[in-house]
Amino acid sequence: MSESSNKSAELIDVFDRRVERRLQRRQFFRNAGGLGLGLVGGTLISACGGGSGSSASAASAPTDPEILNFALNLEYLESQFYTYATTGAGLAASMTAGVGTLGTVIPGQQVPFQDPVVQAYANEIANDEREHVTFLRSALGSAAVAMPSIDIGGTNPNGAFSNAARAAGLVSAGVAFNPYANDNNFLLGAFIFEDVGVTAYKGASPLITNKTFLEAAAGILAAEAYHAGLVRTVLFAKGVDTASIYTAANAISAARASLDQNGHDDQGITGATSGSSNIVPLDSNGLAFSRGYGNVLNIVYLTSSMATKGGFFPNGVNGTLNMSA
Repeated sequence: MSESSNKSAELIDVFDRRVERRLQRRQFFRNAGGLGLGLVGGTLISACGGGSGSSASAASAPTDPEILNFALNLEYLESQFYTYATTGAGLAASMTAGVGTLGTVIPGQQVPFQDPVVQAYANEIANDEREHVTFLRSALGSAAVAMPSIDIGGTNPNGAFSNAARAAGLVSAGVAFNPYANDNNFLLGAFIFEDVGVTAYKGASPLITNKTFLEAAAGILAAEAYHAGLVRTVLFAKGVDTASIYTAANAISAARASLDQNGHDDQGITGATSGSSNIVPLDSNGLAFSRGYGNVLNIVYLTSSMATKGGFFPNGVNGTLNMSA
């Protein structure tokens, strides 16, 4: 086995914390490794002469295109949420077609924003997320996966947002949580996603072999970190006058940590001392946290066990990286 293969295997071991499932994960990667399929159609892929390195490495770790397609699924979710929240409509059909089953969206609605600052931020993030979708689809070319089915509805008490809020203790059984109802609910809905995106891109970065792809992923990671910091900052500011916002945001963080099977890698928006903020969640070395793709799927599937669908992706994500941890 090549040196690059050994390093890939070691990285997989780091991301898969539960020893009893390690063999299952490796078998999954081996099954997925040969499915890069026809990737020369991608603009950046063809320009860079491919992205996944040796065949031995591909047999033990996900390829660069598989990682980018996983990210594209997440960007579909975020861009649909923000686009509905700001415009009342979803992505154009031209932005959703691709490899795999094209899904439908349980739609959201336009938020009746009262705070012009929140509305301006929402519009900016919505535009950024649409650009992420466009960029990743262009990078992957004909290998880009289609948008999977997405649940971002706000009125169903059994919908994804309601179930996520219920897991955090924000609503009781049979009660809907509508992130489109007002400014504060919108910010809490956004908070469910934004920190997850940061940890997902950071977790993927050691597995990306092509430097062009790595730089692109770093650029999106930076954008997602700006978004997360912005959402956390506004939530903290609003919590100064409405303490229940602190409670709600911190409960969402705790729910994510309980789902992702990855230890204590999530933090709320308040610090350890009264009145202190925690806008930038970091480990003891001052570093942002990482999540493997399976841990990310635990959160968006709203499950703490291994699954291939659920939550915000009722039929699962498209592509080979589709199983939670």
